[in-house]
Amino acid sequence: MARMSYISSVERYNEYEQIIHSLLESILMSIDDGIANNRDVRYLTKHYPFLELQYCLDEKGSQQGNNVCFKRAYNKKLAQRGNNQDLSERPYFLNVKACNAICFTAPYISIATNHLCISAIKELNKPINNQHYSVVDVSLTQLIEFVMGDTARATMSPYFKAGYGIIVACLFSLVLFLLNIVFIDIYELITHVNSSSDPLEPFSIIIYITLALAVFDLGKTILEEEILMHKDIFRHSSTRRTITRFISTVLIAISIEALLTMFKAALGQSEYLMPAIAMMLAVVGLLIALAIYVYLGAKAETLLTQARVKLKSSE
Repeated sequence: MARMSYISSVERYNEYEQIIHSLLESILMSIDDGIANNRDVRYLTKHYPFLELQYCLDEKGSQQGNNVCFKRAYNKKLAQRGNNQDLSERPYFLNVKACNAICFTAPYISIATNHLCISAIKELNKPINNQHYSVVDVSLTQLIEFVMGDTARATMSPYFKAGYGIIVACLFSLVLFLLNIVFIDIYELITHVNSSSDPLEPFSIIIYITLALAVFDLGKTILEEEILMHKDIFRHSSTRRTITRFISTVLIAISIEALLTMFKAALGQSEYLMPAIAMMLAVVGLLIALAIYVYLGAKAETLLTQARVKLKSSE
């Protein structure tokens, strides 16, 4: 599955804003002597993987010294940049000048990293070398994953996607195999149209087409849900969507098979009548169960959302 989308990151940020601010405040307190040294960088990188940049400003908002990069991917790009950069118009600097307290920005797209991030700024207790303010930029997506205890799963996400990719490739290969059988059977049916053949032979072709459709739809669902789209596993709606799409695929396949079996029974093969009725009843049962599941799931999520809103408003 894809990593957290920007919309989900902002929603989670609004939900855990106080916890996030407290965490960033403690990080700023740990580097209260200006630019972080190598020991601080190693420690902070190990324990707080969401950190991206740290730098200091003077009283006028001019950056003092180059950026301190916490991620190796940015070292060559950003480590030797930033000195004397004018940041006096940045919102976090204007806010800290106005209130003289630790300030935090709203989520924004960083010019330096092109990622969704937030910045925290704090006035240093003992300014050194004209460094009066310490600023930390963090990746909001990774910060949310850290707060929610989802860092390990997010790190393994590329491997999960690779596994799902192999499964999807196998399913699509099976679709091609089934379609090959369909094309061969259609060709034989057309070329032997004048010879005496089983009137039910076209139904076997339809069965293969139905199987190919069901397998293709299953592979498409896995591809979209687990590889291309972000699925917030902490929201019931995401899991409910995946289950609904999977059951819908099964329902379509069973419905077509039941219809074909009913046609066979209508053409004189009465032994197919009871299996056709059983499959139709199974389709009805699955539809009812799916409707109940979707209704109860949506109602439960609504109640949870209302409870969170009440808890937040009471705080």
